[in-house]
Amino acid sequence: MGTDRGAEARERGRGATGASALPRASRVRLDQPRPARKRLLPEYDPEAFGRFSERIARFLGTGRFLVWMTLTITLWVVWNIFAPPALRWDEYPFIFLTLMLSLQASYAAPLILLAQNRQDDRDRVTHEQDRKQNERSIADTEYLTREIAALRMGLGEVATRDWIRSEFADLVKELEERRSLFPPEAPSESDESDR
Repeated sequence: MGTDRGAEARERGRGATGASALPRASRVRLDQPRPARKRLLPEYDPEAFGRFSERIARFLGTGRFLVWMTLTITLWVVWNIFAPPALRWDEYPFIFLTLMLSLQASYAAPLILLAQNRQDDRDRVTHEQDRKQNERSIADTEYLTREIAALRMGLGEVATRDWIRSEFADLVKELEERRSLFPPEAPSESDESDR
């Protein structure tokens, strides 16, 4: 009986062509994202690491760092020259000091470069925003210039108070000239009697 059930299950798994169907679990779904793989390297936040590197780069560029570095090296050299021989950890050629300074420099240089790259990215974004703002300012200035020119042209066609006064003065002069050329006639008596 146990063998019959196994045979029935195999028969159900076969398709119309007789080939066994793949189990659903092993099929690759293309409509869903793949699950995240385990990485060998540790995960880190690039933004947090960038901020950390900028803080270190800012500190390395200060006088405080130079003072502390000078004090540390001076104490190191003085201790390893004048301390009792049993307490010295780095004899005269100061090979360990050289190694420590090389290690510090090998970490400082990439951190400074990373901080500079981040600053370059910020500067690039700032320059792009400035360029767009300048383009908007130029467009606004051109628009306002066209509007002012249109207003001046419109005002050129508007009758101003001085222009109306000059026109009235010209009309009054013209009327006076006509009166002097054609004096008004005295009313005749016949006209008065007709009334």
